[in-house]
Amino acid sequence: TLLGPSGCGKTTTLRLIAGLERPTAGTVRINDEVIAGDGRFAKPEERDVGIVFQDFALFPHLDVSENIAFGIQDLPADEREQRVAELLELVDLQSHSERMPNQLSGGQQQRVAIARALINEPEILLADEPTGNLDQDTGRTILDELTRLKEIENIAIVAVTHDEQLLEYADRVVRLVDGEIQP
Repeated sequence: TLLGPSGCGKTTTLRLIAGLERPTAGTVRINDEVIAGDGRFAKPEERDVGIVFQDFALFPHLDVSENIAFGIQDLPADEREQRVAELLELVDLQSHSERMPNQLSGGQQQRVAIARALINEPEILLADEPTGNLDQDTGRTILDELTRLKEIENIAIVAVTHDEQLLEYADRVVRLVDGEIQP
């Protein structure tokens, strides 16, 4: 978990890991492989990373299943449907598959965003303020869900927050101040 005040560089760090921004100095490594820096820049789709944005970033014109399946349109329909069904079950939204995002609660929208980020079975899930738009109880439920998913999917999660509630779920905490790691 990256912890720090607004503007300290938490989201920028996630965007650098995801490949949504290029570093101007230094390197970004995943599993000791340089993915950015030293003359190399792997495109976002070449990185084994899923990302959940603070505002969920769901497509309003697509239902839940279509939102989840968005990243696997190249798979045959039967495989796509099977993977979506697995993820709907994983995030406990099987009965909501045909609902539109505006018909879901904030917690349900966040679970759809998590399922969509997991559709390609990434090694790392990046979560930008995963509880930022949720009330405290719903936030706890989402954090419990992320902890469960981490174990089930055998996935590393890098989350950013300014909310100390997230700290009890973290294996490691990095404190950022003005883009610098603090002891």
